[in-house]
Amino acid sequence: MFFRNQDWQRQGKNPDYRFSLANERTFLAWIRTALAFLAGSIAIDQLTPDFASPAIRVMLAILLAIGGAALALVALRRWADNENAMRQDAPLPYTRLLAAISLFIALIAFLFIIFIAVY
Repeated sequence: MFFRNQDWQRQGKNPDYRFSLANERTFLAWIRTALAFLAGSIAIDQLTPDFASPAIRVMLAILLAIGGAALALVALRRWADNENAMRQDAPLPYTRLLAAISLFIALIAFLFIIFIAVY
């Protein structure tokens, strides 16, 4: 399992619990966002039969599901990287994923706008 016997968990010093808990809250926020993507995916696929053609609905649902799965995986990796940096008294790692997520959401929104205008 990911959390058992990780070398970085035994290195450095234990960070201040307040920072660890803040890191955990951030992780949970990413997980909530991933769940929202998955809920949107299911809603589009199952609850909106008249929204667009089946192929378009499936494409949007798949995009949102892939986005949700990717967010969940990245959230775990980001949590571990931040925890490791705090243990080593190192700067927190920067991620370019925030820009990628913003572009992904903008793409989905743009597709929704086109489909709503067409239908």
